[in-house]
Amino acid sequence: MKRARILHAGRDQWAELIDGDSALRLADGTVVAAADAEWLPPVTPGATVFALGLNYADHNAELGFAKTQATPLVFLKGHATFVGHNGASPRPADANQMHPECELVAIIGTPARNVTRDEALAHVSGYTVACDYAIREYLENYYRPNARVKNRDATTPIGPFVVDAADIADPQALVLSTKVNGVEVQHGSTADMILDIAGLIEYLSGFMTLLPGDMILTGTPHGVHFVSAGDEVVCEIEGVGRLVNKVVADQ
Repeated sequence: MKRARILHAGRDQWAELIDGDSALRLADGTVVAAADAEWLPPVTPGATVFALGLNYADHNAELGFAKTQATPLVFLKGHATFVGHNGASPRPADANQMHPECELVAIIGTPARNVTRDEALAHVSGYTVACDYAIREYLENYYRPNARVKNRDATTPIGPFVVDAADIADPQALVLSTKVNGVEVQHGSTADMILDIAGLIEYLSGFMTLLPGDMILTGTPHGVHFVSAGDEVVCEIEGVGRLVNKVVADQ
């Protein structure tokens, strides 16, 4: 099943995708054409959102860092940073080094505390796609991304929908790609994560309780390409979704 969060009749509602993803059915049975939907980020209000830096060896090498890290580089994201499918992300006027990062997102479905990696994926309810823009002019420390790089308003498109975990046979065998104005600028596989999803859940649940709705953005493969206002960015993950976003000038 695929579920999306949309704005309809002035209300924030969850809907199920039907008819080959061409329409959405609301809880009351109302059907909305996907092309007419106003897509919202499929993020549960109040959920904790984790993000990973330097979790792909090829991206680390691209940036001139060690291919592996002793411990995961984890940071948190505020909810204002998210924007839905077909949304717009502002590029600051003083930034020329803003680039998209396609990421698989794991969504927690049941509480997890001190779980082993063998148990970890049983706590995942679904997956979605994120485009976690980085703005390198604001980066103070590559190893600990600061708030101005990863928490600017509307600079993390996410969606379009959540795919049930049962529909993804192996989350560590998915192709990721990013296209800017139709040209591929990122290509990789989730198989290349340094710490896989099960390992990330084991690590995080070892010191805190993960709750339903919590999300883990799992990092990005190699491919740094700076974007400009007016660019269309498409992040796609095999079997999970195709996320479209527009870069606009920050007013």
